Amino acid sequence: MAHDRRFRFGVHTSDAAPGTAWTDAAKRIEGLGFSTLFLRDHFDTQLGPIAAMTAAACATDTLNVGCLVLDNDYRHPLVLAKELATIDHLSNGRVEVGLGAGWMAPDYEQSGMPFDPPGVRVSRMEEAVTIIKALLAGQAVNHAGVHYTITGHTAYPVPATTPPIMIAGGGPRMLRIAAREADIIGLNPARKSNAAWEDQNLPDATADATDRKIGWIRDAAGARYADIELSIVVPFVIVTDDRDGTASAIAGSLPPDADTELNAEGVLASPHVLIGSVDQIADTLRERRDRWDLSYYVFNDDSIDAVAPIVEQLAGT
Repeated sequence: MAHDRRFRFGVHTSDAAPGTAWTDAAKRIEGLGFSTLFLRDHFDTQLGPIAAMTAAACATDTLNVGCLVLDNDYRHPLVLAKELATIDHLSNGRVEVGLGAGWMAPDYEQSGMPFDPPGVRVSRMEEAVTIIKALLAGQAVNHAGVHYTITGHTAYPVPATTPPIMIAGGGPRMLRIAAREADIIGLNPARKSNAAWEDQNLPDATADATDRKIGWIRDAAGARYADIELSIVVPFVIVTDDRDGTASAIAGSLPPDADTELNAEGVLASPHVLIGSVDQIADTLRERRDRWDLSYYVFNDDSIDAVAPIVEQLAGT
Protein backbone atom coordinates (compact mmCIF):
# COMPACT_ATOMS: atom_id res chain seq x y z
CA MET A 1 0.00 0.00 0.00
CA ALA A 2 1.37 3.40 -0.97
CA HIS A 3 2.58 5.45 1.98
CA ASP A 4 0.48 8.55 2.62
CA ARG A 5 3.54 10.73 3.40
CA ARG A 6 1.81 12.29 6.39
CA PHE A 7 4.21 13.96 8.78
CA ARG A 8 5.29 12.28 11.95
CA PHE A 9 8.07 13.07 14.36
CA GLY A 10 10.43 11.25 16.69
CA VAL A 11 12.83 12.10 19.50
CA HIS A 12 16.36 10.72 19.64
CA THR A 13 17.65 10.39 23.19
CA SER A 14 19.87 8.11 25.22
CA ASP A 15 20.04 8.77 28.95
CA ALA A 16 18.08 9.66 32.07
CA ALA A 17 18.56 10.02 35.80
CA PRO A 18 17.65 7.09 38.06
CA GLY A 19 14.05 6.58 39.09
CA THR A 20 11.11 7.86 37.08
CA ALA A 21 12.98 10.40 34.91
CA TRP A 22 13.02 8.08 31.91
CA THR A 23 9.35 7.14 32.01
CA ASP A 24 8.37 10.73 32.81
CA ALA A 25 10.25 11.87 29.69
CA ALA A 26 8.52 9.22 27.59
CA LYS A 27 5.11 10.37 28.81
CA ARG A 28 5.97 13.99 28.03
CA ILE A 29 7.17 13.13 24.53
CA GLU A 30 3.96 11.21 23.94
CA GLY A 31 1.88 14.12 25.25
CA LEU A 32 3.57 16.58 22.90
CA GLY A 33 2.46 14.56 19.89
CA PHE A 34 5.69 12.84 18.90
CA SER A 35 5.27 9.46 17.26
CA THR A 36 8.39 7.67 18.43
CA LEU A 37 11.06 7.61 21.12
CA PHE A 38 14.39 6.39 19.77
CA LEU A 39 17.56 5.39 21.56
CA ARG A 40 21.08 4.79 20.29
CA ASP A 41 23.04 1.55 20.51
CA HIS A 42 26.56 2.20 21.78
CA PHE A 43 28.63 1.35 24.83
CA ASP A 44 29.27 4.93 25.93
CA THR A 45 27.15 7.04 28.30
CA GLN A 46 23.67 5.82 27.44
CA LEU A 47 21.00 3.44 28.62
CA GLY A 48 20.74 -0.08 27.28
CA PRO A 49 18.25 0.26 24.41
CA ILE A 50 16.20 -2.92 24.82
CA ALA A 51 15.46 -2.35 28.50
CA ALA A 52 14.82 1.36 27.97
CA MET A 53 12.50 0.70 25.03
CA THR A 54 10.53 -1.72 27.19
CA ALA A 55 10.22 0.74 30.06
CA ALA A 56 9.10 3.55 27.77
CA ALA A 57 6.54 1.35 26.03
CA CYS A 58 5.09 0.16 29.33
CA ALA A 59 4.78 3.75 30.60
CA THR A 60 2.89 5.06 27.56
CA ASP A 61 -0.19 4.26 25.51
CA THR A 62 0.49 5.41 21.96
CA LEU A 63 4.22 6.15 21.75
CA ASN A 64 6.27 3.93 19.45
CA VAL A 65 9.72 2.86 20.62
CA GLY A 66 12.81 2.03 18.64
CA CYS A 67 16.54 2.42 18.24
CA LEU A 68 18.56 4.37 15.68
CA VAL A 69 19.92 1.86 15.13
CA LEU A 70 20.54 -1.52 16.73
CA ASP A 71 24.05 -2.70 15.81
CA ASN A 72 23.70 -6.09 14.20
CA ASP A 73 27.10 -7.22 15.49
CA TYR A 74 26.05 -6.95 19.13
CA ARG A 75 23.19 -9.48 19.00
CA HIS A 76 22.37 -12.69 17.19
CA PRO A 77 19.33 -12.05 14.93
CA LEU A 78 17.25 -14.79 16.55
CA VAL A 79 17.89 -13.36 20.02
CA LEU A 80 17.18 -9.81 18.86
CA ALA A 81 14.00 -10.81 17.04
CA LYS A 82 12.70 -12.50 20.19
CA GLU A 83 13.38 -9.41 22.32
CA LEU A 84 11.73 -7.08 19.83
CA ALA A 85 8.75 -9.40 19.32
CA THR A 86 8.25 -9.47 23.08
CA ILE A 87 8.23 -5.67 23.34
CA ASP A 88 5.83 -5.44 20.40
CA HIS A 89 3.60 -8.12 21.91
CA LEU A 90 3.45 -6.39 25.30
CA SER A 91 2.99 -2.89 23.85
CA ASN A 92 0.27 -3.91 21.39
CA GLY A 93 2.32 -3.16 18.31
CA ARG A 94 4.47 -0.12 19.09
CA VAL A 95 7.97 -1.23 18.04
CA GLU A 96 10.00 0.12 15.14
CA VAL A 97 12.98 -2.08 14.29
CA GLY A 98 16.01 0.03 13.39
CA LEU A 99 18.90 -2.10 12.12
CA GLY A 100 22.45 -1.18 11.19
CA ALA A 101 25.81 -2.75 10.40
CA GLY A 102 27.80 -0.99 13.13
CA TRP A 103 30.27 1.83 12.65
CA MET A 104 31.71 3.17 15.90
CA ALA A 105 35.19 1.72 16.33
CA PRO A 106 35.53 2.50 20.08
CA ASP A 107 32.56 0.22 20.79
CA TYR A 108 34.41 -2.68 19.20
CA GLU A 109 37.71 -1.80 20.85
CA GLN A 110 36.14 -1.61 24.32
CA SER A 111 34.11 -4.80 23.93
CA GLY A 112 36.80 -6.87 22.23
CA MET A 113 34.50 -7.64 19.33
CA PRO A 114 36.20 -7.92 15.94
CA PHE A 115 35.69 -4.80 13.83
CA ASP A 116 35.41 -6.40 10.42
CA PRO A 117 35.75 -4.43 7.17
CA PRO A 118 32.63 -2.51 6.12
CA GLY A 119 31.73 -4.97 3.37
CA VAL A 120 31.67 -7.87 5.83
CA ARG A 121 29.64 -5.98 8.41
CA VAL A 122 27.10 -4.87 5.82
CA SER A 123 26.77 -8.37 4.33
CA ARG A 124 26.26 -9.82 7.81
CA MET A 125 23.57 -7.25 8.53
CA GLU A 126 21.87 -7.94 5.22
CA GLU A 127 21.66 -11.63 6.07
CA ALA A 128 20.39 -10.82 9.57
CA VAL A 129 17.65 -8.61 8.15
CA THR A 130 16.28 -11.56 6.17
CA ILE A 131 16.19 -13.69 9.32
CA ILE A 132 14.66 -11.02 11.54
CA LYS A 133 11.95 -10.20 9.03
CA ALA A 134 10.95 -13.85 8.80
CA LEU A 135 10.90 -14.29 12.58
CA LEU A 136 8.89 -11.13 13.18
CA ALA A 137 6.40 -12.34 10.58
CA GLY A 138 5.88 -15.47 12.70
CA GLN A 139 7.45 -17.81 10.17
CA ALA A 140 9.27 -21.06 10.90
CA VAL A 141 12.89 -20.44 9.98
CA ASN A 142 15.55 -22.75 8.61
CA HIS A 143 18.51 -20.75 7.46
CA ALA A 144 22.00 -21.79 6.43
CA GLY A 145 23.92 -18.74 5.35
CA VAL A 146 27.42 -17.34 5.31
CA HIS A 147 27.13 -15.77 8.76
CA TYR A 148 24.17 -17.45 10.52
CA THR A 149 22.59 -20.87 10.83
CA ILE A 150 19.11 -21.34 12.29
CA THR A 151 17.50 -24.75 12.37
CA GLY A 152 13.80 -25.45 12.78
CA HIS A 153 12.93 -22.40 14.83
CA THR A 154 9.45 -20.92 15.08
CA ALA A 155 9.35 -17.48 16.67
CA TYR A 156 7.56 -16.87 19.96
CA PRO A 157 5.89 -14.64 20.94
CA VAL A 158 4.19 -13.47 17.81
CA PRO A 159 4.30 -9.67 17.63
CA ALA A 160 1.02 -7.81 17.92
CA THR A 161 1.75 -6.43 14.45
CA THR A 162 4.53 -7.02 11.97
CA PRO A 163 6.91 -4.30 13.17
CA PRO A 164 8.29 -2.01 10.47
CA ILE A 165 11.96 -2.41 9.60
CA MET A 166 14.04 0.77 9.47
CA ILE A 167 17.47 0.81 7.86
CA ALA A 168 19.50 4.01 7.81
CA GLY A 169 22.47 4.79 5.63
CA GLY A 170 24.42 7.35 3.69
CA GLY A 171 26.25 5.31 1.06
CA PRO A 172 24.89 3.62 -2.04
CA ARG A 173 25.15 0.02 -0.84
CA MET A 174 23.31 0.56 2.46
CA LEU A 175 20.62 2.66 0.84
CA ARG A 176 20.09 0.10 -1.92
CA ILE A 177 19.72 -2.66 0.66
CA ALA A 178 17.27 -0.46 2.54
CA ALA A 179 15.34 0.20 -0.67
CA ARG A 180 14.88 -3.54 -1.18
CA GLU A 181 14.21 -4.57 2.43
CA ALA A 182 13.06 -1.71 4.67
CA ASP A 183 9.69 -0.19 5.42
CA ILE A 184 11.38 3.01 6.64
CA ILE A 185 14.65 4.41 5.28
CA GLY A 186 16.71 6.89 7.27
CA LEU A 187 18.98 9.25 5.34
CA ASN A 188 22.33 9.91 7.02
CA PRO A 189 25.47 11.73 5.95
CA ALA A 190 28.07 9.10 5.11
CA ARG A 191 30.75 9.18 7.79
CA LYS A 192 34.29 10.37 7.21
CA SER A 193 35.64 8.04 9.90
CA ASN A 194 34.61 5.53 12.53
CA ALA A 195 36.38 7.34 15.34
CA ALA A 196 33.75 9.41 17.14
CA TRP A 197 30.43 11.20 17.06
CA GLU A 198 32.14 14.52 16.40
CA ASP A 199 33.36 13.63 12.92
CA GLN A 200 31.13 15.47 10.46
CA ASN A 201 30.86 14.98 6.72
CA LEU A 202 29.48 18.31 5.55
CA PRO A 203 29.64 17.55 1.81
CA ASP A 204 27.31 14.59 2.35
CA ALA A 205 24.74 16.64 4.27
CA THR A 206 23.86 18.95 1.38
CA ALA A 207 20.75 19.15 -0.75
CA ASP A 208 22.67 17.82 -3.77
CA ALA A 209 23.88 14.80 -1.78
CA THR A 210 20.29 14.13 -0.72
CA ASP A 211 19.15 14.25 -4.35
CA ARG A 212 21.70 11.52 -5.13
CA LYS A 213 20.54 9.36 -2.22
CA ILE A 214 16.89 9.59 -3.20
CA GLY A 215 17.95 8.58 -6.71
CA TRP A 216 19.73 5.48 -5.42
CA ILE A 217 16.68 4.54 -3.35
CA ARG A 218 14.23 5.07 -6.20
CA ASP A 219 16.31 3.02 -8.62
CA ALA A 220 16.77 0.11 -6.20
CA ALA A 221 13.23 0.12 -4.83
CA GLY A 222 11.42 0.13 -8.13
CA ALA A 223 7.67 -0.25 -7.69
CA ARG A 224 7.93 -0.55 -3.89
CA TYR A 225 9.31 2.99 -3.57
CA ALA A 226 5.78 4.31 -3.10
CA ASP A 227 5.36 2.12 -0.01
CA ILE A 228 8.52 3.29 1.76
CA GLU A 229 8.51 5.94 4.48
CA LEU A 230 11.52 8.27 4.29
CA SER A 231 13.05 9.61 7.47
CA ILE A 232 15.88 11.90 8.52
CA VAL A 233 17.52 13.01 11.75
CA VAL A 234 17.75 16.80 12.06
CA PRO A 235 20.34 17.57 14.74
CA PHE A 236 20.43 21.33 14.12
CA VAL A 237 17.21 23.22 14.88
CA ILE A 238 17.16 26.95 15.61
CA VAL A 239 13.86 28.79 15.98
CA THR A 240 14.55 32.45 15.20
CA ASP A 241 13.10 35.46 13.44
CA ASP A 242 16.50 36.13 11.82
CA ARG A 243 16.73 33.16 9.50
CA ASP A 244 19.22 34.58 7.01
CA GLY A 245 21.47 36.16 9.62
CA THR A 246 21.62 32.96 11.65
CA ALA A 247 22.43 30.89 8.56
CA SER A 248 25.19 33.32 7.60
CA ALA A 249 26.70 33.10 11.08
CA ILE A 250 26.65 29.30 10.97
CA ALA A 251 28.20 29.22 7.50
CA GLY A 252 30.97 31.51 8.67
CA SER A 253 31.73 29.32 11.66
CA LEU A 254 32.02 26.04 9.75
CA PRO A 255 35.50 24.56 9.39
CA PRO A 256 36.95 24.69 5.88
CA ASP A 257 36.39 21.56 3.83
CA ALA A 258 38.32 20.67 0.70
CA ASP A 259 35.23 19.18 -0.93
CA THR A 260 32.65 21.87 -0.33
CA GLU A 261 32.12 25.36 0.95
CA LEU A 262 28.72 25.91 2.50
CA ASN A 263 27.38 29.45 2.30
CA ALA A 264 24.22 30.60 4.06
CA GLU A 265 22.06 29.33 1.21
CA GLY A 266 23.69 25.90 1.44
CA VAL A 267 23.16 25.76 5.20
CA LEU A 268 19.46 26.57 4.80
CA ALA A 269 19.10 23.99 2.02
CA SER A 270 20.55 21.08 4.01
CA PRO A 271 17.81 18.67 5.12
CA HIS A 272 19.74 18.12 8.35
CA VAL A 273 19.25 21.77 9.37
CA LEU A 274 16.12 23.76 10.25
CA ILE A 275 16.36 27.49 10.88
CA GLY A 276 13.61 30.10 11.04
CA SER A 277 10.34 30.93 12.71
CA VAL A 278 7.88 28.15 13.47
CA ASP A 279 5.90 28.97 10.33
CA GLN A 280 9.04 29.19 8.19
CA ILE A 281 10.23 25.82 9.42
CA ALA A 282 6.81 24.29 8.82
CA ASP A 283 6.89 25.61 5.24
CA THR A 284 10.43 24.25 4.82
CA LEU A 285 9.31 20.79 5.90
CA ARG A 286 6.45 20.87 3.40
CA GLU A 287 8.85 21.91 0.65
CA ARG A 288 11.25 19.10 1.52
CA ARG A 289 8.43 16.58 1.49
CA ASP A 290 7.50 17.77 -2.00
CA ARG A 291 11.12 17.49 -3.18
CA TRP A 292 12.32 14.35 -1.41
CA ASP A 293 9.21 12.64 0.04
CA LEU A 294 10.68 13.12 3.52
CA SER A 295 7.87 12.93 6.07
CA TYR A 296 9.38 11.34 9.20
CA TYR A 297 11.63 13.73 11.12
CA VAL A 298 13.66 12.80 14.18
CA PHE A 299 15.07 15.44 16.52
CA ASN A 300 17.60 15.24 19.33
CA ASP A 301 16.21 15.57 22.82
CA ASP A 302 17.65 19.07 23.31
CA SER A 303 15.31 20.32 20.55
CA ILE A 304 12.03 19.06 22.04
CA ASP A 305 10.78 22.42 23.28
CA ALA A 306 11.83 24.23 20.09
CA VAL A 307 10.08 21.81 17.76
CA ALA A 308 6.96 21.10 19.86
CA PRO A 309 4.95 23.87 18.13
CA ILE A 310 6.02 22.52 14.74
CA VAL A 311 4.94 19.02 15.73
CA GLU A 312 1.61 20.39 16.89
CA GLN A 313 1.12 22.16 13.56
CA LEU A 314 2.20 19.39 11.20
CA ALA A 315 1.83 15.93 12.80
CA GLY A 316 -0.61 13.84 10.82
CA THR A 317 -1.02 16.34 7.99
